[in-house]
Order: sequence, then structure tokens, then C-alpha cells
Amino acid sequence: MATSRDEHPAVKPPAFVVSARRRDQIAGVVEAHGFARTIDLAREFGTSEVTIRSDFDALAATGRVVRVHGGAMSSEQSPVERPFEEESTVRADAKRAIGVRAASMVRSGQCVVLDVGTTSAQIAVALLERTDLVDVTIVTNGLTIALALERAVPRFTVIVTGGTLRPLQHSLVNPLATSVLDGITADLAFIGCTGVDVDRGVTNVNLPETEVKRVLARTARRSFIVADGGKMGEAHLGVIAPLDFFSGLVTAGASAARVDALRAAGLVVIEADAQDAQPTTEETPA
Repeated sequence: MATSRDEHPAVKPPAFVVSARRRDQIAGVVEAHGFARTIDLAREFGTSEVTIRSDFDALAATGRVVRVHGGAMSSEQSPVERPFEEESTVRADAKRAIGVRAASMVRSGQCVVLDVGTTSAQIAVALLERTDLVDVTIVTNGLTIALALERAVPRFTVIVTGGTLRPLQHSLVNPLATSVLDGITADLAFIGCTGVDVDRGVTNVNLPETEVKRVLARTARRSFIVADGGKMGEAHLGVIAPLDFFSGLVTAGASAARVDALRAAGLVVIEADAQDAQPTTEETPA
């Protein structure tokens, strides 16, 4: 007896077709929202986080998304993160001026947190040039910074946070990067970033370092943003903290309009310039 078409069981599409459809849908979610978390997409598509990570990897291979810690972000919204050595050559004069100006705030006997980054590395260089400083403790999650400060030991005590090595910036991130910070209260913290925006606050391009930056900033009685003018008005994926969390911003090469807007928002802005290229000492703003 003939069987009607409706009585035939539905034919399932091949697994590779299902995967391709799901990946197209995932790419759409990421593009629509700018970022999507692995755990959220696993729930939405009723699959495992391992499968979603595999989908992210496949999409990243074709340039449709950018893999980040905990998920993926739109390739159109993702700024390029340069390696430490390459980034150090960008706006080098401004970073040098910021470094000297920030180092001028440090006093003998203080504990100072230096976040990873090329601007913070210039603070380390300027601190080395401060031959008047003694008994300074410096806590950092940057291996480049720690090695640069080694020649100041025992005049300086250098503490490395520990953690998992992130080669691009020679930084130490979680797991285990923040455990040592629970037992420290610093006087000053200098926190780098990739964006300072009136509305979005202080942000960073990658999530692993953003997480550590938040903890580093909270470790000190007073925390200052250190960022050159090219980062003003930028807003990236990882939010470190709102502007009002910080005691101030040390910058150089920023436009007057950007500086005025930040000051109008209530942020103390300390502008460094070419005159700050030589080490000096100065009282830290209250």
C-alpha cells in the first residue's frame, strides 16, 4: 500500500548544515550586540559551551568575529591590539611625558601599583631616574616593568602579582593574578587603558587585563588613569571603572576639547607636556 508524503518521517539535515546555520545565527547575534558570552549562547541554542567555543573559533577563522575571554565580539567593533614592543613606539613622546609627570607624584616610603602597559613602563623608567626616592614598594602585573625596575633593588622593593602569562603585553592575568592583591593597600595606583570617554568611563580592549585592572585600581587609596591623547573619546569592550572612581587622569597630547569635556564631567585632568621630560618632584593632587 502506498504511503502518503505526510507519513514519511522528516529527514534531518546533515550535521555540517546544522552547524553552519547555527554559526550564521551566532554571528548575527554578535554583530547585533557587539559582544556575546559563551554561556548565554549555549543556553540560547541548547548546546554545550564547548560547541559554542568551537563555533566561535570557526567564525574567527573567517574574520566574522573576534575571540575574547568569555565570548566573542564583532570584528567591526574590535580595535587592533598591538604587541607591547610595537605599541611602545606609538605616541612615545606623550608617554614619556606622562611617565615623568606621574613619577613626580611618588614619595619615599610609599607603595605604588603600576599596571601593565607601555605608558606605565615609562613611569617605571622615570621612577628609576628619581634618585631621591628610597624605600618605595612597587607592585606590578607587568613583567617588562618588573625587569626594568630590577636594577633599583634594594632601593625599591618590587612585587610581581603572579598569575597566568599573556604574551602579547607580557602581562599576568587571572587565574591567580589577583590573589596577592588582597593583602595589599597601596598609596597610589597608575592604571593604563585603551579608552577614556565621558559617558562610557575608562575601558580596555581585552577582558583578561580589564579584570586585573579593576582589582589593581581598588588596591590603592588613590588611583590615577594614565593615557595619551589618542585614547581620549574612545570606548572599548572591557569597562574598568567610571570616571568618578579615579582621583584623576595624567595625559599628554590630548585636544583641549577632550580635556574640557572630561573636566566638565568632574574628572581631575593633569596635563603633561615636553617640559615634563625631565624628572621632577611635585605634590600629588588631593
